[in-house]
Amino acid sequence: MACALVPFCTFQDLESARVFLCPHLRQGGASKPANWEDDDWGAWDEGGQVQEPEEEEEESASKTQASSWLQDCVVSLSPTNDLMVIAREQKAVFFVPKWKHSEKGKEEMQYAIGWSGSLNVEEGECVSSALCIPLASQKRSSTGRPDWTCIVVGFTSGYVRFYTENGVLLLAQLLNEDPVLQLKCRTYEIPRHPGVTEQNEEMSILYPSAVVTIDGFSLFQSLRACRNQVARAAASGNENVQPPPLAYKKWGLQDVDTIVDHVSVGIMTLTTFDQMKTASNIGGYNATIKNSPPAMSQYITVGSNPFTGFFYALEGSSQPLLSHVALAVASKLTSALFNAASGWLGWKHKQEEESIQKQKPKVEPATPLSVRFGIPDSRRHGEKICLSPCNTLAAVTDDFGRVLLLDVARGLAIRMWKGYRDAQVGWIQIVEDLHEREVEKMDFSPVGSSQGPSRVAQFLVIYAPRRGILEVWSTQQGPRVGAFNVGKHCRLLYPGYKIMGLNNVTSQGWQPQTYQICLVDPVSGTVKTVHVPFHLALSDKKSERAKDMHLVKKLTALLKAKTLNLDVVEMEVKELILDIKYPATKKQALESILANERLPLSSLTTITQTLMDTLKNQEGECVDEGLRQFCANKLKLLQLHESVSKINCLATQSDMVPSDNDLAKLLRLDEKEFARLQMLLENYKLQDTQLSVHFAEDKDQVLPVKTFLEHLECEEDTIEVKKLEEREYVALGSFFFWKCLHGESSTEEMCNILVSAGFSSQRLLSLLLSVWLSKEKDILHRTQSICCLHAALSLLSKMTAIDESWDSQSVSPWWQQMRTACVQSVNNGAALLSAHVGHSVTAQITDSIAEKKFSQITVGADTDPWEALSLDTEYWRLLLKQLEDCLILQTLLHSKVGKKRSLASSAQTEPLGRLSVKKLLEGGKGGIADSVAKWVFKQDLSPPLLQLGWKKEDSEEEPPETGSILLAAGEEDQTGLETILELLLLAYQQFPCSLELGVLHAHCCWEYVVQWNKYPEEAHFLTRSIDHLRCIDNAHVQHGIALMMWNTFIVKRLSAATYLMDKVGKAPKDRLCRRDIGMSDTAVTSFLGSCSDLLQTLLEADVRSDEMSLPVLDTEDAWASVEGQISLVELALEQKHIHYPLVEHQSVLCTVLYGIMKFSLKSVKPLSLFDSKGKNAFFKDLTSIQLLPSGDVDPSLLSARHQFLTKLLTAVVQAQYSSQKSRGSPEESVVLLVKDRDWPALTVDLAQHLQVNEDVVRRHYVCELYNYGLDHLGEEAILQVHDKEVLASQLLVLTGQRLAYALLHTQTKEGMELLARLPPTLCTWLKAMDPQDLKNVEVPIATTAKLVDKVIEHLPENHGQYSVALNLIEAVEAMS
Repeated sequence: MACALVPFCTFQDLESARVFLCPHLRQGGASKPANWEDDDWGAWDEGGQVQEPEEEEEESASKTQASSWLQDCVVSLSPTNDLMVIAREQKAVFFVPKWKHSEKGKEEMQYAIGWSGSLNVEEGECVSSALCIPLASQKRSSTGRPDWTCIVVGFTSGYVRFYTENGVLLLAQLLNEDPVLQLKCRTYEIPRHPGVTEQNEEMSILYPSAVVTIDGFSLFQSLRACRNQVARAAASGNENVQPPPLAYKKWGLQDVDTIVDHVSVGIMTLTTFDQMKTASNIGGYNATIKNSPPAMSQYITVGSNPFTGFFYALEGSSQPLLSHVALAVASKLTSALFNAASGWLGWKHKQEEESIQKQKPKVEPATPLSVRFGIPDSRRHGEKICLSPCNTLAAVTDDFGRVLLLDVARGLAIRMWKGYRDAQVGWIQIVEDLHEREVEKMDFSPVGSSQGPSRVAQFLVIYAPRRGILEVWSTQQGPRVGAFNVGKHCRLLYPGYKIMGLNNVTSQGWQPQTYQICLVDPVSGTVKTVHVPFHLALSDKKSERAKDMHLVKKLTALLKAKTLNLDVVEMEVKELILDIKYPATKKQALESILANERLPLSSLTTITQTLMDTLKNQEGECVDEGLRQFCANKLKLLQLHESVSKINCLATQSDMVPSDNDLAKLLRLDEKEFARLQMLLENYKLQDTQLSVHFAEDKDQVLPVKTFLEHLECEEDTIEVKKLEEREYVALGSFFFWKCLHGESSTEEMCNILVSAGFSSQRLLSLLLSVWLSKEKDILHRTQSICCLHAALSLLSKMTAIDESWDSQSVSPWWQQMRTACVQSVNNGAALLSAHVGHSVTAQITDSIAEKKFSQITVGADTDPWEALSLDTEYWRLLLKQLEDCLILQTLLHSKVGKKRSLASSAQTEPLGRLSVKKLLEGGKGGIADSVAKWVFKQDLSPPLLQLGWKKEDSEEEPPETGSILLAAGEEDQTGLETILELLLLAYQQFPCSLELGVLHAHCCWEYVVQWNKYPEEAHFLTRSIDHLRCIDNAHVQHGIALMMWNTFIVKRLSAATYLMDKVGKAPKDRLCRRDIGMSDTAVTSFLGSCSDLLQTLLEADVRSDEMSLPVLDTEDAWASVEGQISLVELALEQKHIHYPLVEHQSVLCTVLYGIMKFSLKSVKPLSLFDSKGKNAFFKDLTSIQLLPSGDVDPSLLSARHQFLTKLLTAVVQAQYSSQKSRGSPEESVVLLVKDRDWPALTVDLAQHLQVNEDVVRRHYVCELYNYGLDHLGEEAILQVHDKEVLASQLLVLTGQRLAYALLHTQTKEGMELLARLPPTLCTWLKAMDPQDLKNVEVPIATTAKLVDKVIEHLPENHGQYSVALNLIEAVEAMS
């Protein structure tokens, strides 16, 4: 209840505004370049140390300058807090408030930059003053509220310009050719009582020797018209409407040396005495006076000689000048109007601008106005003047560091404060709240009664920047009532006006919150306002409130004392609280006592009881009913806390653990059902490692009194729980029921006490269930808890009297509440157990009611046993099935493979969220498969493992396959896998439709591709996705998923890769891949391979789907009511059929790209292998029919394709050769190649699609194999060549090259002798061969002999080279 400085807004980015407005103050070491000479070598120079203090001084000065930049700016804040302007020289920044979430998560208001830029139009002019005036809305729905805010800016050139919030210029006015010193505004206020003159709205502009006042109504209409015109021009660009003229008065202030600030007090009428006094002062003894006192406008100026001047302008002594408004509207179609006589300016073309500068608008002459009187003080110079809200007082600051308080009506200084150099001042007006007024029996004055008018108090706020202190003073002669340390660089903003455009009718409606005064702190970036309670204006003698506040402070200090002697403290606290007079303060004191954690419960009860007794003993009329009720409620809660604590202390320990048989009977389950429940819970306990969530303070389940009182709310006879966080709600429930659930205290006593205190049984059920469901770990380990829950539920059900209102054909809200809690809980084990207990209690009640109703029908004891049915029982059965399913699924999702994967991606290590029945019901038809797919992804299980679970279900005896899968899984831990397989089997049995294998593979495929899209570097995610895609048995689903994958994730990246490779003409480097495609070069290679596989799978699925029917999508009965998004499989089935040739065409490109990237081919532009039709068809929708290449191919294109294929095959053979060299054995190299894919066969396929002769490609492959000395592979490859004659002649040349190397290049003695024996023709032929073309020359002669045999075999006898081949046989034999 004291003064408070309250922050209500922060700046989002004040730093960038500072840099924009004051570029010379940029922080950081920009001014001093880092010089290596200074850094190290300078340390040797001892003289360097002498300069350090100077540097420090400079640095501190620059820091101060950087902090105090706001003092040099023009700052204005709209009183409705919807706009702030900070301007300096020519630039300005407009801030607008926005609601943002702070770091703590709460919503707070922040000022964000709405507009920034330069405002000057003429060269050299600067901003000298600014105002933000909110204009009232004219709409009926928002009467009295601000519609928009106009920014008025005064310039040193004499211009006054008006802008919108977006910096759009509306009007510009030159009313005087001197600089604008100050802009002030006055808005409409309802007169407080009939004696006060009603004031008109106006805006006043101060010049060095004149003051101009613009009528508020006229200004309001003109601004609205101009804004509408700007909007119209922006929309159409040609409409022009003439706004109404602007009425203003201009007074030339005379007999004053200098003026720096002013206030326009408004119209005043003198009393008859004052009228006579003024007349005789001016006219002397013989002055005549009029019958009615004249009305006049009063102006007060501050400056020098006189220090304060008082001017009075008689109403009617000067006619208002009318200024016709020329609109400032930017338009291409119409140039803005310019009227030389009007004085209004708009935006002009260049030529027009030049002419305007030559002939400035005509400035009307001022009406002279002499100073009537002043406060003469030749040495004192005034700096600022600030008028109080009710126009009776004004605060003036001067250059001597004084603040003076003026009485405006009498023209006297009535108070002075010293020691406030550069002070900034403002006012706060507080209206008394009638409800807070103390009711005294003896006070019969009209002011003292609560029916009298509200009193108004004024406080002067002074900010002394030199001392960094903000003070609040009670006026006129009151004490200082508040002081705050705020820093030395702030700005105090006091607008002194509210919303323009209101009148006595509209201002009585809804009023927006307006801030009378604000403090802007540029260091912390906050805007604060001052709250002053009304009672601080009352004198100490009159103010009981001041005494009360003193007692409250004393009480607070007492409770904060380091050591508490409880008896003494209790006595003192009682005395203090009884001494307090005001009911509101009494309540505040009692609240602070109850919130104290150090006082014991007994003391709190005694104190509250004492206060209650004194209130009862007071006479009826004087007692504050609210306070009495408050005491009664708190007392009731304290007694309840005491009773609950007593029951919890009387522990009745029962160590009896019920047998399985007893529990089964209690839950109405047979042996088999109970054994299954035990098995499921056991699995759940083993797998669920997330159960162990413990809070330290929960151990003894005692709730502190303070917390207990905070959580509960007492209203008459009922007790309600406030809105709490889940953890707090559980703590409250634990305080009531934890001991009961452990069997350590009486449930019956507890429930009776709570119900009699005023708790509803529904609330108690909610608290009981919150404890049960949150303490899952403890409950699953204590079987006797089940019996306790059963007992508590039965008891609460009896108290609610369910049996009396029971109807078997309708749903009981009581049980529905319990089922809802189970459905929403993520602790599935506890939820399943509580549902079993609930079902059991429901059945018990149902049976007893049915027995009562039908006992008269059954005659004789030999009737069969029967069970009564009700709608609730059926709902329980459905819920039990759902909870069991959910438990099995949750257990599976928490199971882990035993291996520790060091290479697991960060995406795979994030934990999965917990499931609840509600989440599954809202997750749509595919929700169950989707959650399992997420788990498969986290564990990175291979597709065969998922299929193994189904096969186990079909037939139990397939151990060999299990073994092979486990071996294939390799690194995966055996025992972990066996557990997972068992849990998978359980889940498959429970969800035969939702986890049907094709559906599960579809979801796994999608999950992997989604994760790959997030982490494209993890190329194996995409590979694994396509593995799952291939496992989908239904071709329709496979086709749909593949097409969705292509459209959603693949096509965009693939097109980027294609255009990049085409641009660089080779396999791109890592840097380019990362820049254009978003992944590394190795990831791109894998990605292209996966794209190729995806398209192949799509083509196969399209063919297979013709022979296959659409799948039937079923849901399990228990989950028939699922809602939510459409399932993935349903989406897949909605996809259109692909255009087969287009996909094939796209697939060819993928294979080409993959080849280039895989073997790092150079000088290949993939798109150059296709004609224009072919290029245009790429990356189009695969279901659309595109124009594809057909007919004969251009020869140049064919040769390019042939060249590419030969390049590719050479690279393939080179890879085979290098892998054989590194491995050593020739067989392994084949394995390496096949591991990826059969490239030779793939190249032949490519040749077929690209219309290149396949046999030419095969022949090139064989030749390359022999060239690299891979003769064993060459022999196999020859079998596929059709034209063997051409091949034989090619191989003959190869043989010649090998022999030429062996005989001519090795230069051995045997070689020379052999050469001499060979036929001359052969020698000549061999010498013509160039062995440098051979890639592998170290081939054994025996292998070459085999090659010669092959050549002879395939060369016809009539061939021109046949004889050479025959000679070669002899040569080879001789060599070997």
